[in-house]
Amino acid sequence: MPLDLQIIRANEFVRMGAEGHFDLSASRAALSELAAACLKRGLNRALVDLRKIHPGPKPIFTPDDLASLINTFREMGFTKEHRLAVLYTEDPHHRARDFAFMSRLRGWHVCAFDDFEAALTWLSGDEEDLADYVMARGESVPVKPERSQSLPRSKPKIKPRH
Repeated sequence: MPLDLQIIRANEFVRMGAEGHFDLSASRAALSELAAACLKRGLNRALVDLRKIHPGPKPIFTPDDLASLINTFREMGFTKEHRLAVLYTEDPHHRARDFAFMSRLRGWHVCAFDDFEAALTWLSGDEEDLADYVMARGESVPVKPERSQSLPRSKPKIKPRH
């Protein structure tokens, strides 16, 4: 079965400012152009290839950045019929997987992969493949528990009855 697919490489949309920091507005503008090109060509499958990004000790994208990038696809006219795969090599800060998870919470068909062939297989599959893939991975999302400050416990005051 033929598959029409747009591959969006990180260097095509990730923009850095003069001081080497992630430039969200420039990145969104570049991503907007790429998303518009997909829609104009009538493509409903895209792969965001992040394999050339090598994360440092701190994440490049904040959760707000991820939400903003997700909104870029929606603003450009991507619908829930579209399918987006995010391909990564390293994801120590879980940003690729968070992007996919946040997108799925909004009803989008987005999945993160560390394997190119798995991503293509999923992109070429049907709707049930998404649920099967997500369930089969059984990938847990790390949750950092908040540290609760221990408050000193005081003994309950009991008033004597007279």
